[in-house]
Amino acid sequence: MIASVLPTYNRAPLQFAHGEGSWLVTDDGRRFLDMGAGIAVNALGHAHPALVTALTEQAGKLWHVSNLFEIPQQQALADRLVESTFADTVFFTNSGTESLELVVKMARRHFFDAGQPERTTIIGFEGAFHGRSNAAIAAAGAEKMTKGFGPLMPGFRHLPWGDHDALHAAIDDTTAAILIEPVQGEGGIRPLPDQCLRGLRELCDERGILLILDEVQCGMGRTGKLFAHEWAGVAPDIMMVAKGIGGGFPLGAVLARERAAAAMGAGTHGSTYGGNPLGCAVGLKVMEIVADPAFLEDVRRKAGVLRQRLEGLVAEHGDVFEGVRGSGLMLGLKCTEMVTNAELVRAGHAARLITVPAADNVVRLLPPLTITDDEIAEAAARLGTAARETPRKEPA
Repeated sequence: MIASVLPTYNRAPLQFAHGEGSWLVTDDGRRFLDMGAGIAVNALGHAHPALVTALTEQAGKLWHVSNLFEIPQQQALADRLVESTFADTVFFTNSGTESLELVVKMARRHFFDAGQPERTTIIGFEGAFHGRSNAAIAAAGAEKMTKGFGPLMPGFRHLPWGDHDALHAAIDDTTAAILIEPVQGEGGIRPLPDQCLRGLRELCDERGILLILDEVQCGMGRTGKLFAHEWAGVAPDIMMVAKGIGGGFPLGAVLARERAAAAMGAGTHGSTYGGNPLGCAVGLKVMEIVADPAFLEDVRRKAGVLRQRLEGLVAEHGDVFEGVRGSGLMLGLKCTEMVTNAELVRAGHAARLITVPAADNVVRLLPPLTITDDEIAEAAARLGTAARETPRKEPA
């Protein structure tokens, strides 16, 4: 008999009653150090006092009115995002998947309005993850996400990661946009080198196509800049945002330059819940905290501390870890062929540590941006315990 909750998740046998900063606590009082942050969602940890205050104050006033009316909290958050980024305009969603749906529509409508309706193809890359909707799985193209769900939405072309020749050859008169994550999350914590992102920007400008960035996981301070593309000194035309922007409250956004978004007039897109007063009140408080230059500087400092600790683990447990990859507080431990990342994650649970698996046998470390130096040291110690306890495979 099928479970009352549709069994689409392979859940760990853990339940948490409450959270405090970087910690999750079970009903029986066991404390787990959370190095996953709800997959980069709880950017400011659990039950951050400023977010709790923002949410409860707004909850006592107004929850939902729909986008048939002006929403002051939405306007304030949009203004703050425009002020802090490349964007001229913002549309609010509830998730990264919803943001993907809009960026696809926006790119295609841009060229339709420009008298080039044939330009509908969006180029993506192997290892990408953009969500679970029909368009999102078509955009990523991986068999593990698309098998059995055909026919897939047309208009997407998938290229190998890092193959510059294939990219140049793939662009033709039907190409509308290039869609890429500055740091792949699900794909195994693979950062796009700064020079490659700059090269993509130049290529899009030369060929008259749009550059779309997916910063759902790597954005909102995760890499030590407000958004990861800032490290390369370039900006996209359109960008997907979600996860950390709500600090745990469901919130997403699409940020765009005026040129890319001008064709999206009244009636071209909408959302019942997107940009509701509750979500935007929390998102505005997240922005106030995370966009502070001093806060981001401290994220960069802590990222260096964490990386140094992880490099020490690699040196100590060479049979378990091959190396460290990633940027800021979005890091991955690449496991050797002797172990599986799933076993290491389970061993972490036994050591009361939360991590997240990814592709390429990588374990993701996505702690709250508020993690302390002492907690970083404790996380490294618990990772060391997990490494010692992770089962090794028998030699071939």
